Amino acid sequence: MDHYRDADPNLLGRRRPEAKLYVDLTDEGRPLVMHTAAERPDLWERGIPSNTVWPEYNLHGDVVNKWWGLLDEELPDYQFVLYDEANDIVVAEGHTGPMRWDGTDASLPESFDATIVQVFEDHRSGLQLDTLCALAAESPRDGQRRGLAVQLLGAMREIAGRRGLTRLVAPVRPSWKDRYPLTPIERYITWRRDDGQLVDPWMRVHERLGARIATPLPRSLRITGTVAEWESWTGMAFPETGDYVFPEGLSTVRIDRDADLGSYWEPNVWMVHPDIPRA
Repeated sequence: MDHYRDADPNLLGRRRPEAKLYVDLTDEGRPLVMHTAAERPDLWERGIPSNTVWPEYNLHGDVVNKWWGLLDEELPDYQFVLYDEANDIVVAEGHTGPMRWDGTDASLPESFDATIVQVFEDHRSGLQLDTLCALAAESPRDGQRRGLAVQLLGAMREIAGRRGLTRLVAPVRPSWKDRYPLTPIERYITWRRDDGQLVDPWMRVHERLGARIATPLPRSLRITGTVAEWESWTGMAFPETGDYVFPEGLSTVRIDRDADLGSYWEPNVWMVHPDIPRA
């Protein structure tokens, strides 16, 4: 979601709780409750282990990792968990941030890296913000519940409404792009099934909720490391300089043995959701 990243939750100071939000029922027939990191720092601290959600390489963004640990420190009202009260389990967590946007596709940030920087710059500016950006939705890959993705996006719309933001945008990480790492993102995002729906499941969830495809981001999230680091992250050997397909990669990694450097650009796509009515 929109982007898959490793969270570094910290225990936050206590804040006055806001009203609970009951989102759509789980497949077990019990409601999940949304709590922000500000409301329930104890639940936020429990969180979702990153190694149950994302591939290892995806946790080492050059730009993103400089900012990710600040989300719950500076923006605790925008980070949240979905909590199964009956079983006392945190089943998912979401990461979002506010920003300014004029509503035109051309003015959306050019990458996920630029997006997270803008979120913090806009928040710190003191200006009136109007848009919520979905940054990540995290739930364990081996235990996902039916409809959980829809509930996460619904919770994000609720947070936007609470904060007086009227737009919701997402730099989406297409969930099946790793099956087609050699296909340019510009082509991949146009693929549709015989029934007219998008091939990519995560993009399809967004579209079913009314979102539209805006612009592709072929160079969205930068990840670099030594050759040894990339071999560790991927479980592969890179015996010579070249471009390599690797497990769960959305595009290829460029390995330069002489420079001892592996370089990867993760592609994403902007999706724009319907406007959120003011409360």
